[in-house]
Amino acid sequence: MPGIQFVSIVLAFSLAALLPVLCLYILLSPGFAAALAAGGPSLARFLRQVTTNGLPVVFAVNYVSFFLFAVIQKPKVARRDTAFFVLVDILLRAILFPSLHALIYVLSADWFESFGGSRATALSVVAPTLARSAFFENISGVYLYATMISALPLYVSAFGQSEFLGPTVRRLPIKAGLMLLALFAFALSVGLIAIGAQGIAYLQG
Repeated sequence: MPGIQFVSIVLAFSLAALLPVLCLYILLSPGFAAALAAGGPSLARFLRQVTTNGLPVVFAVNYVSFFLFAVIQKPKVARRDTAFFVLVDILLRAILFPSLHALIYVLSADWFESFGGSRATALSVVAPTLARSAFFENISGVYLYATMISALPLYVSAFGQSEFLGPTVRRLPIKAGLMLLALFAFALSVGLIAIGAQGIAYLQG
């Protein structure tokens, strides 16, 4: 597949995953929908946040996962058990998601004078923010769960093709078992991000 076409597909999937979760977050946040409907600075800041932070983060994480999904469709090229790529994806998510937040927060401080224009302040809020994202308590939780659209196809396919996990998978109802394993793997990635962020927040005092 041409690179531009692959990027376009990942972008389309990222938008398709982001918008429903974003709408759910707005509906569950008291007074948020009314504030956005009123327009003005609140709406402008919200749209800027989603455009400059949410979409790039979701796109980047999804890009990696869809790339790995493409790799495991050619197991002879991969030369590893496909379950290995689930571990790779989980670890990359645990690194990429916080790192991109940190980078974008710093750039936002420079470009938009967010966080009082302070890079130090921007970095200091990354860990506490991500520590709560797993519980859908802030908009970063929207971005986190929007990446599920790329995780589940990768994990289901990888577990289904895995020779190492084959005996375990065959003991379960095939479709339900694969989905449960995929959801567990995604939950593990979410947990690693939240626990890592909580640990950093604790060290920050």
